[in-house]
Amino acid sequence: MTHPQREVDIPSRSSGNCLLSLRGVSKSFPGVRALENVDLDLHSGEVLGLLGENGAGKSTLIKILGGASPPDSGEIRIGNQPVQLDSPAASARAGIAVIYQELNLVPQLNAWENVFLGQEKGWGTTERGQERAVTRELIERLGQSFSIDTPCGALPLAQQQVVEIAKALARNARILILDEPTATLAQSEVVRLLQLVRQLQQQGLGIIYVSHRLDEVDQLANSLVVLRDGRRVGSAPARTWSRGELIEQMVGRPLTAEYPRVERTIGEARLEVRQIARPPRVQPISFSLRRGEILGLTGLVGSGRTELARLLFGADRATSGSMVLDGRPLRIGSPRDAIAAGICLLTEDRKNQGLILNASTLENFALPNLDRLSTAGVVRQREEREHFRAFVDRLQIRLPSLAAPVKLLSGGNQQKVVLAKWLERNVEVLIVDEPTRGIDVGAKHELYRLLGELARQGKSILMISSDLPEVIGLADRILVMRGGSLAGEVVAPRTATQEQILQLAVA
Repeated sequence: MTHPQREVDIPSRSSGNCLLSLRGVSKSFPGVRALENVDLDLHSGEVLGLLGENGAGKSTLIKILGGASPPDSGEIRIGNQPVQLDSPAASARAGIAVIYQELNLVPQLNAWENVFLGQEKGWGTTERGQERAVTRELIERLGQSFSIDTPCGALPLAQQQVVEIAKALARNARILILDEPTATLAQSEVVRLLQLVRQLQQQGLGIIYVSHRLDEVDQLANSLVVLRDGRRVGSAPARTWSRGELIEQMVGRPLTAEYPRVERTIGEARLEVRQIARPPRVQPISFSLRRGEILGLTGLVGSGRTELARLLFGADRATSGSMVLDGRPLRIGSPRDAIAAGICLLTEDRKNQGLILNASTLENFALPNLDRLSTAGVVRQREEREHFRAFVDRLQIRLPSLAAPVKLLSGGNQQKVVLAKWLERNVEVLIVDEPTRGIDVGAKHELYRLLGELARQGKSILMISSDLPEVIGLADRILVMRGGSLAGEVVAPRTATQEQILQLAVA
């Protein structure tokens, strides 16, 4: 596996003044010790990578700094002055701005209105003109040139993030906290965001960068702080640890390989796709998926990857083409047809399309299997619980109880619940769309192992991912899409580079 070259050589230690200092910060919720005696220092001109698995305490720490959840004990200093961050307004006055993964913009308002929302000086022509001028200057300072009169809901996510950052700068923020900022961005947008972070760093801001994507942290961070189970278990200048050592710090155990390889035999073609299309998003595409194979499918956002998955699963109706499964022609007119044929889809957006968040984990597991777990419309509850418990053990799903709402689970455990409900149906073809989006490195490793084990059992897996190291590390072959068509195939991923795959995606 190769990693992209760093564009900027960042020093390992910051020489700026200390902007933020935490000492002995603790926070508890009923039955949970979320943070325990956490220390942290952030300097001007520094990017601090804050790392840890889901549940490590990162979100709690961010909420404390954002004024949404005051600590139970400990001290927070801005410069040399102790502060009480007991509200978001107090946090903003202290010069702290948090940009959450779920952006905090009013989509109906345009860029300059969002930037000054809540701090308007008046509604006269002069005041509005000044706000527009300041917003335009901030957008240009951030290296962007889009119209400030466009409603934010109509802007791409990358430009919405720029508006959020401009809003922070308009409030004279000196400390910027970015929470999983690239989780929903295309690769080209990720590159621009990383450049923007470097630019803000050079302007003297202190930046706390929270991400599960270790490549990004490796490119940006001057220093690292690792949380595990609410405690700070490690801190060091960036690149002190190897990748393996860093992951071990995060998960508390050694992982033999970031992308575990499960030995398996790849057999004959199972699913044959012949000239399937739904123009303009998907042009005629043909490929085969073999028994025991993990077939990677990648490409830039908008290349048609998810649209192709929806055609294969029957969520959208193909206008032409055909499919064959195990030598038998398939007629897929709906997801019901695909499920009956033994094909399942783990959607890109598991929260909105893969789960019912307010329902229990048991109910989510049982929903697509009611025909198998009921008699005359009455669910056999004992059998339902036994079957789910078997998957809880097999997939190592961590949950407080079978009745717990699935929304309370971490992203990795939510993904395992989705996987369990399909495995209960004995599906043979799994289409997994961005399977590790938003889950931590430990959960990723477990999911990689599970996919490899399913392939070893003879399942056929089509894995869609924009994470190129992930595709290179797991797939037996890689298909690359561009503009709704197949742009090429990589038959030996382990000898390929990210640059070679990107050339296919953009050529």
